[in-house]
Amino acid sequence: VAKFMDHLPVYRQSQMFKRQGIDISDATMCGWINAVARLLKALYEAHRKKLLLSIYLMADETPIRVLDPLRFGTGKGCRKGYHWAYYDPVHKMVLFDYRPGRGSEGPGEILKDFKGYLQTDGYAVYEEYGSRPGITLLHCWAHARRKFVEAKDNDRLRADHVLAEIQKLYALEKEIRDTHPAETEVVRMRKELALPIIEKLKQWMIENKVAVRPKSPIGKAIDYTLSRIEALKIYTTDARLQIDNNFVENSIRPIAVGRKNYLFAGSDEAAENAAIFYSLLATCKAKGINPEA
Repeated sequence: VAKFMDHLPVYRQSQMFKRQGIDISDATMCGWINAVARLLKALYEAHRKKLLLSIYLMADETPIRVLDPLRFGTGKGCRKGYHWAYYDPVHKMVLFDYRPGRGSEGPGEILKDFKGYLQTDGYAVYEEYGSRPGITLLHCWAHARRKFVEAKDNDRLRADHVLAEIQKLYALEKEIRDTHPAETEVVRMRKELALPIIEKLKQWMIENKVAVRPKSPIGKAIDYTLSRIEALKIYTTDARLQIDNNFVENSIRPIAVGRKNYLFAGSDEAAENAAIFYSLLATCKAKGINPEA
């Protein structure tokens, strides 16, 4: 919990114990962590199977540096691996799956039997899932919004217009969260209030696409959003669906904080062990459960 939730590397914990007169080497604690990971492996597998029974998952990935003995002496002792994250927003469950690369093999194996809604960013690896039987691919308005924020220095007038329209969509979602209407009412509100905004925005982007340079930041933002606009509408059809995949990004954030402190995983096995701990502890956090308990 201290390492994977509170972001304290084991060498720092070793130093903290030493101040209390307790001498435990960081190598010993790493051994304990590996032993606990082996004990938790069966629980992790059961957790994975349960999460994949969900009808709605968010997916994302984040890099992790992994020590590579083959690179020792080259000045580049680490290579890049990836923790792929899957979040079930209905049951508040998180799964991390470690893979040595960012190719399609990881989600291909994890999601091979998945059926339901899959929400992702615009990364090309996820695009194929839109044509798979039984899977409905929906995209994330937060990622679309980000493109227009980045385009403000290029074309503030157009970027601000789109951002103002997207803000109306988020204002409606805040109202839904604050008032807790019935699921049928949520769908009605989204179809009557959000869908016209999206349709109007779609038409605006079609008209403005020809007026901007395709390679400019505003051109790229319009193209990114317009090419995904149908998948960006889907959240309006089901009350369980979210406007963005910020839940899975929030689950990934502790990994980003942690890797700044412990810098790298010692091996692929260590990175796999980290996926076990991150999965179970992030689920505890999402459900408001004391992780130590």
